[in-house]
Amino acid sequence: MPASHLHRVAVLVLEGAKPLDVGIPAQVFTTRASMPYEVRVCGAAPGLVAGGDGLSYDVAHGLDALAWADIIFVPGYRFPDRDDPPQTVVEALIAAHDRGARLAAISTGAFALAATGLLDGRRATTHWHYTRALVARHPRIRVDENVLFVDEGSVLTSAGAASGIDLCLHILRGDLGVAASNHAARRLVAAPYRSGGQAQYVPRSVPEPLGEHFAATREWALHRLAEPLTLDILARQAGVSPRTFSRRFVEETGCTPMQWVMRARIDLARELLERSQRSVEQIAADTGLGTGANLRLHFQRILGTTPSEYRRTFTQGE
Repeated sequence: MPASHLHRVAVLVLEGAKPLDVGIPAQVFTTRASMPYEVRVCGAAPGLVAGGDGLSYDVAHGLDALAWADIIFVPGYRFPDRDDPPQTVVEALIAAHDRGARLAAISTGAFALAATGLLDGRRATTHWHYTRALVARHPRIRVDENVLFVDEGSVLTSAGAASGIDLCLHILRGDLGVAASNHAARRLVAAPYRSGGQAQYVPRSVPEPLGEHFAATREWALHRLAEPLTLDILARQAGVSPRTFSRRFVEETGCTPMQWVMRARIDLARELLERSQRSVEQIAADTGLGTGANLRLHFQRILGTTPSEYRRTFTQGE
């Protein structure tokens, strides 16, 4: 839902932190007039933190930032399977979670969350190279190596660094809506929507040029959501048979072509509900869902709410 206050974001930099993992949440949620977030980068203590890949970080804040924040990101770091973070860090993360803060790990940052015990009994993911190590070190976690990110409500985890962008956009989408998330994606030159269930990487059996071709087909479809989009039409655009397209689309994205089209149409409907005064019937036509009844049916099934209730959350207080 839209923010009624400034969201406080802490990025916790641990020893060996990966530069890209640190930069992603800092960039996505960077403080600016259009974004109701304040970001603080912190460590176990203020000062210099030795990072991975030849970089170090001079952080201004210590663990007091975790007591201040309502969203805490733990970027990935080197050798996560060797030792747990300092006990003071683990305790500060637990205290923040108990206070109601959301904890989000990027890549191997999942090991730090695992050390708190907060992932026990829950689904989680991490970089595919470390999934077995996470299972071995924390067997009570239900590790899913085939997804980009996992949202368990108050604790979230993502796979490799690029999927950290997907996780951040997912959080932004939940906080501020689809329009704000898409705006941030354009600013980052990133894909506007990749579901958490999408595969971490394309299986080796799928030739890379075909994967690129399917990306172009998805982009083509996004500009034609109001038009009929069948499996045959998408396969023809991709230049392969419907059977081949369907099978390889699932391998590439983790969902069927028509599931993807439906999700894209619902996302467009969400954005129109947030940003326009069009009626539900008009939005149904604009998104290729045909009738208001059909839009309401799929909106309820996918999002668990109605278009009217969803729009109301974005007009309260205006």
